[in-house]
Amino acid sequence: MEVPLELTLRDIKKTDELVDLVNDKVASLEKVCDYIISCRIALEKPQEHQRMGNPYRVRVNVRVPPGHEIVVKREPGDGDMHEPLDAVIRDVFSAAQRQLKELVEKQRNEVKVHPDQEVAAVIERIFKDEGYGFLKTIEGREVYFNESSLVNDRLEDLEPGMGVRFVGALSDAGFQASTVQVVDKPSGKTE
Repeated sequence: MEVPLELTLRDIKKTDELVDLVNDKVASLEKVCDYIISCRIALEKPQEHQRMGNPYRVRVNVRVPPGHEIVVKREPGDGDMHEPLDAVIRDVFSAAQRQLKELVEKQRNEVKVHPDQEVAAVIERIFKDEGYGFLKTIEGREVYFNESSLVNDRLEDLEPGMGVRFVGALSDAGFQASTVQVVDKPSGKTE
């Protein structure tokens, strides 16, 4: 699928090389995310006689469903005064690509978690009326969780003995589960 591209130039001469560079960079974004809704690029040279910093303003705006927008810009004055426009474009697109990759990983639940943070556990006790419970890790540690930390489940549907994986975080109240996802229901349970 080809991304709808909008290229705006102000006080910059449109050349085939410039258009090819932008198209190549947009194609590299498509390799990271093949469902981009739109990509708007603005290239401008606001001041003719600038004494310091990069003379170009480059802005890349990428829209991805559902309702995500990645905006990366480089303002005049950032960087080296003699930095060519193509280098500024490459830097901005590189930053946009990193942000887009991070967004896609989050959307696909591929965010890398440190091994110490994702731990197997079972639900030990649940206080459904109060909205919280406790997990027991495979190491025997008791970990607090509440209803807001559940992913794809409701507290009233949970039972002791269900296997979970969780991401732990240190809070003012101590170590607790920030995200809890049921991965195994005890034998005999049917849905």
